[in-house]
Order: sequence, then C-alpha cells, then structure tokens
Amino acid sequence: MTIENTLQTRSGSKCELCASTSALSIYPVTPNAGESAEKHILVCQTCEQQLNNPKKIDINHWRCLKDSMWTPEPAVQVVAWRMLTQLRDEGWPQELLEMLYLEPDVKAWAEATETNDNADDIAPTKDSNGILLIAGDNVTLIKDLAVKGAGFTAKRGTLVKNIALTDNPKHIEGRVKGTRIVLVSAYLKKV
Repeated sequence: MTIENTLQTRSGSKCELCASTSALSIYPVTPNAGESAEKHILVCQTCEQQLNNPKKIDINHWRCLKDSMWTPEPAVQVVAWRMLTQLRDEGWPQELLEMLYLEPDVKAWAEATETNDNADDIAPTKDSNGILLIAGDNVTLIKDLAVKGAGFTAKRGTLVKNIALTDNPKHIEGRVKGTRIVLVSAYLKKV
C-alpha cells in the first residue's frame, strides 16, 4: 500500500489537522520523513500553505488543533505541538500546549528541526504588543514617525490599511498619505 493510501485510510480521507475533505495532500513531518507513512500526515491545501509559509498564518484556522491534538498518531501530535508552540503568544494556544502531553520520543521529534535554512526558520512579524501580523492586516501607529525622503511625519494614531510583509520580520510596508513606506513593526498596533 502506498503512503497516500495508508494516510487516506488512517484519516478517513480528511485533513488530519482540521478535518477538511477538499484538496488533500501528503505532508512530510521533518526531520527524516523518509518513505514511512508514520512520518507523514494528510493535510488540506489551507493547512499545507500555512505550514509552508508562516507569514501567511490565519491564527483562527488553527483553533482546529484543540481537537486534532488528541489523536493517537505521533506525526499529527508533532505538527500540532509545533503550530501551538509557534502561536503560543496569542494566549489560547498556550493553554492547549499546557494540556498536551507527548511521549518523550515524540516530544524529541517535535523539538527537532532541519539543519538547513529554509522559510520555516523565518521569525513571524509581530506588532508592539506581540500580536502576529499577517499580510492584509490593518494597523495604527503608536508614535509619530518622521518619513525620510517624503518630507512629512506620520502621526500617532494614523491607520495603515492592508499592510504587506517584508523579508525582514521587523518591518512591514504600507501606505501613509498615499506614499508606500516601510514601517518598523515595533511602532505599530494591530487594529
């Protein structure tokens, strides 16, 4: 039986994280996923995109982990632990982490990471209160900022709509007075 067939049977043809039944694919749980079905999980397109790109995480989507973290499958437990750990500053994930028990070998697997640099190692962008920022969020400035080269000061309380993330987790891009500028995330508050 192939890995996909094994995972389809094991999961009942549902995403093992959020229980969606559409656009399912195999997700290797690193490191050393190899060719074993025990080191893979079946995920939907939404979960896979967010697992592969931490900057595009929809925090509320991961509330599904309150159910899936109780699975007996170690690979699903590992991914649930990793996502809850990544999101723990949001409050509710920390509560779930405190309830989640992993066997010592599963905990070691969950804490293990790949040694090469990849997109998963990029720190998430957070506002002045430590709230995760994602592309499309609206933020307000918490202090007056002189905009170099544009000849104006962005005033405290200015709303910046539909932000874009940059490669640097400490910066975002947004429009202020019709000018696209880079702003330091530490001077912003998510609306």
